[in-house]
Order: sequence, then structure tokens, then C-alpha cells
Amino acid sequence: MESQRWSPGGGPRRRVPRRSPVAPDGRARPPHPVGPTAWVLPGPEEADEDGVVGIGADLAPTTLVDAYRRGIFPWPHPGMPLPWFSPDPRAVVATDGVRMSRSLRRTLRRSGWSTTVDAAFVDVVAGCGAARPDGTWITASMARAYERLHELGWAHSLEVWAGDRLVGGLYGVQSGGVFTGESMFHRVPDASKVAMLDLATRLGEAGGALFDVQVATPHLTSMGAVEVPRDDYLAVLEAVRDDRVRLWTREEPVARLARTAG
Repeated sequence: MESQRWSPGGGPRRRVPRRSPVAPDGRARPPHPVGPTAWVLPGPEEADEDGVVGIGADLAPTTLVDAYRRGIFPWPHPGMPLPWFSPDPRAVVATDGVRMSRSLRRTLRRSGWSTTVDAAFVDVVAGCGAARPDGTWITASMARAYERLHELGWAHSLEVWAGDRLVGGLYGVQSGGVFTGESMFHRVPDASKVAMLDLATRLGEAGGALFDVQVATPHLTSMGAVEVPRDDYLAVLEAVRDDRVRLWTREEPVARLARTAG
């Protein structure tokens, strides 16, 4: 899962999304069936030493849902057709396994921030895809593809708010009890860390099994990510990908997380 920071600026203000997959009971809507994909991607076991499963296909909802449910995800690289990955080992975080520093615990207690789910998906994706010196893999076509998955109830965002200002967040794709994080961003220190902790907490409260962060980085490892064999990850995914796990979308104070952070 990629992490990046926005350039300075005021940031978007809170708004009601045009279409939001939220059910009347305050939880994210169940995902809408998308039908079979027109593509046949190889299985994860056929990935090469770099984790590449195949090249090409498209970003249609049917293709993306089929891929994520089998432990595969797209990762665009400039100058080549779309590659699909299933790395071995896989980086994951237990829903109660996010590691907190003392400084982050202070932020939780003192910031006055709050979080929501699916309140500003488009803005979160935009934040994650904001330009930076080394560029970003979140192209316009990638952003549109995940926005469509969001409208269908497969992709979700976690927003971190300072009053009515969006200061951080993350987004990803949920396959039953597994949430695969795609990218996160922050505009103020600790906001993406809060997003990661809050998402893991909400996922655990909803009965989810695993927060998948795809590939380990020093930052994610410092937050509690561990590497597991791909076969072990795929076994968990297969066991829980049809579970009815629905995240609470309601606004919550981040101060509550200070009592549970490890």
C-alpha cells in the first residue's frame, strides 16, 4: 500500500458525496454482484519471482473484483501494459495489530480529529494520487476504475477530518473479511497513521479477518505489518472472501483509539 503526502494547501472541505454506498443502518452497503470477468488471469501460483501474474486485461469492475478475490491486484508501471501482481511474501496487518508510538497516542488524545468511512471517496483517491516529484501510479483511468468499484460497494475510503477539513485518509478494496489497502495520504503529521489504525479497528469490529497492505515497506513494518507466505494469505482470503463484513460509516472521534492502541 502506497503512502504519500499532499502539497501544502487548504484541502477539500467536507461534502456529501454524489453517490455513496451507505445503507440505512449506517453500515457500508453490501457489494453489488458484478458477474463473471471476460478475462482469464493466471493464478497467483503462476507469478514470477517479482510477483507478476500477468500483463494486460482491463480495469472493468468484473476484472478487478475477480482479481482481488483471488489475491491479485493491478500496479501500473510507466511504459508498459498493465501488470497484475500477487507478491510472495504478502504484507498484512492483524486487525488488532497496528503498532502505535507514544507520539501517535498523544495525537489521538489531543488532536480532536474524527474519522468517517465512504464520506469522501473521490477526494481520498485524489489525495493519494496528488502529483509528487517521482510521480504516482494512480492514473486518471485507475481513479475512475476504483470510483466505479466504490459506487458498486466493493471499494471503500477512510477519511480523517480536522473539523470540516480532510487531512488524511486511505482507500482500498474489500473482499468479505479481507480489506486490501491501495494507498493512503496525509496533509498533516500522523493523519495517515490514524487512518490505518482506524480502518483496522473498524474492520475488526465488523468481524473482518485481515488488513492486507500488499508489499512491506519500512513505514508499514513500523506500523505493525508482517510478511506471511502467499499461500497462507490466500488460504485466509479464500476462507473469508464471502463473509458478510460491513464497515460502520458513522463519524467517530479518534480519541477512542488511544484506549485500544498497542
